[in-house]
Amino acid sequence: MRVHLIAAGKYHDIDFARLELLKLLAEHAPVRTSVASDYADLASLRAADLLITYTCDLLPDAEQTAALAAWLEAGGRWLALHGTNALLRFADDGTVLCPDDNPAFMALAGSRFVGHPPIEPFKVQVTRDDHAMTAGLRDFRIEDELYLVERTAPLDVLLHTRFQGTCPEFGAEERDDPEVPVLYEHRVGQGRVLYLTLGHCRGHYDLQPVAPFWPHPQRCGWNYPVFYELLRRGIRWGLPALG
Repeated sequence: MRVHLIAAGKYHDIDFARLELLKLLAEHAPVRTSVASDYADLASLRAADLLITYTCDLLPDAEQTAALAAWLEAGGRWLALHGTNALLRFADDGTVLCPDDNPAFMALAGSRFVGHPPIEPFKVQVTRDDHAMTAGLRDFRIEDELYLVERTAPLDVLLHTRFQGTCPEFGAEERDDPEVPVLYEHRVGQGRVLYLTLGHCRGHYDLQPVAPFWPHPQRCGWNYPVFYELLRRGIRWGLPALG
């Protein structure tokens, strides 16, 4: 069984996330993993049973997007994590813009990041308890980035939270969303996408060039056993032959 892991981008401790994901994949002896820092290795993608992405501010080009679409259409499975759907531009006034520079890619992902409030604990609720990703799970509280998204495809929401308020860094618009997706699945042809928005992490030097030093390292969801349980289930979701 082959997995292609893309772990790269900005504003996060990508090295930490990459290593943790590789440790989880190493729990399964039959799995062989290729690792990349962008979407350019199309040969490894086409050979993969499962694609895992942990990225931020990293998009495929048109050829790579088309290859990803074809791979999904043919039955590929994609476990997308945290900032995969996030594109960030910092304005001079300090606000953060989220341009829609690759709508085709965001349609494949099923959503596009549009902002998050300050990191603080929030409640995650089980939307569906009859799915392999959520069976036996209870609602839980977690401290992480609460990702607000624009839906770009029909979604089967498995976990959700609620948000009412504003996200100062991303504009002053008042928001009231009773079902913010935290974990969802959606189909692309014969393939499937599973997106988990949790999993922010940042070390001292990961916000460059916006800030030279970040005083408070963050592990967020990575501090919680339930997040690792979701990751383990996500790997099995992507590799059904593991049983």
